[in-house]
Amino acid sequence: MSLPTHVRIVEVGPRDGLQNEAQPISVADKVQLVDALTAAGLGYIEVGSFVSPKWVPQMAGSAEVFAQIQRKPGVVYGALAPNLRGFEDALAAGVKEVAVFAAASEAFSQRNINCSISESLERFVPIMDAARQHGVTVRGYVSCVLGCPYEGHVAPEQVARVARELYAMGCYEVSLGDTIGTGTAGATRKMFEVVSKDVPREKLAGHFHDTYGQAVANIYASLLEGISVFDSSIAGLGGCPYAKGASGNVATEDVVYLLNGLGIDTGIDLDTLMLAGQQICSVLGRPTGSRVAKARSAQ
Repeated sequence: MSLPTHVRIVEVGPRDGLQNEAQPISVADKVQLVDALTAAGLGYIEVGSFVSPKWVPQMAGSAEVFAQIQRKPGVVYGALAPNLRGFEDALAAGVKEVAVFAAASEAFSQRNINCSISESLERFVPIMDAARQHGVTVRGYVSCVLGCPYEGHVAPEQVARVARELYAMGCYEVSLGDTIGTGTAGATRKMFEVVSKDVPREKLAGHFHDTYGQAVANIYASLLEGISVFDSSIAGLGGCPYAKGASGNVATEDVVYLLNGLGIDTGIDLDTLMLAGQQICSVLGRPTGSRVAKARSAQ
């Protein structure tokens, strides 16, 4: 299969990245980050999450962030809305696209959201109905697609079942996430091969964590499978609070560098992107997780 000519990057740093930070992050700093990502040319930015601040303290103030960002026409500013209450709050904040998530592993589903996979999917039915009613698009996430911290191996057929349910429910796109970052290129290709029998490849996305340093290789493997949408996080921020030792998402800078090298268009300016990464890392007082940014700053 030939490589795609254009790839859409879904920037998850402001949500998936920041939600795992220990220190509080101000609304102003979150707004600055989103605006910097817009300036870099990102076409899709996941701005926040409408969940109980009791469970995810860093996502408190998502409505204020949405109220203050400089929205650019044509850019999607999405949010995670795991239940109907979250969806209603997102709607009130002017969100036009929400995301819901399920796991490919029963054990992870129970530990993460205290219910079975099928129960979690049932909870999305009212969200999908409300979204249709209000003209809001819904994106689906499946976690633990290449391994689970509790179950170990996850069969591609199990991933396909969950992805098929989300797609049938009305998710226009399903993002498959290697939550603990144990996947390899061969396993990635096999998974997409199996899942694409149930969900068209153009409706699938890849979401890779770099715990074992395999994320960029897995993205290349996905490109060979005809996948052209990838989630990534500025400066490699984030991890998974339920997966011990899982490091951050793949860094957006590293993905853009890979795609530039392959002659694949993203519409993103790497220098402006690296600036956004430097800004948020200085706010957090931590080094970047992007290898490209580290190499460039050392030059």
